[in-house]
Amino acid sequence: MEKLPLTRTGQQMLDAELKRLKSVERPAVIRSISEAREHGDLSENAEYHAAREKQSFIEGRIKELESILSRADVIDPAKLSGSVKFGATVKLVDEETDEERTYQLVGEAEADLEKGLLNLKSPLARALIGKDEGDSVQVRTPGGNRSYEILEIQYI
Repeated sequence: MEKLPLTRTGQQMLDAELKRLKSVERPAVIRSISEAREHGDLSENAEYHAAREKQSFIEGRIKELESILSRADVIDPAKLSGSVKFGATVKLVDEETDEERTYQLVGEAEADLEKGLLNLKSPLARALIGKDEGDSVQVRTPGGNRSYEILEIQYI
């Protein structure tokens, strides 16, 4: 089985979601299904069908999280240093617009661009791997080619 890189924070976040699904969401949807069954004919019971659909989603997500966590290779970025690699927090400047952005390179399971968590497999992350402060990287994006300069690399 392929190991999945995760930061300690990412592992804790996914573990917390798994516990919430098992201890809060799953029992709540089971109660909803039970209540909907009490309303009689299930073939035309929208509440029942909605609750079953939600249950299916919850059970699928639980299986997904259990699989991710069982294959996790937890890496502590604070123990790393040097050029850009998994776990690095990288401050970039867009060489055309002078807009600064900061991203942490993380595994696919914990990536969230809105929170600055960049998927290690993304084009930008792949371009950054192995680079140092002051280096310039070219990235092909859907909006065209972009050029970024690495201002700072931190391992927190």
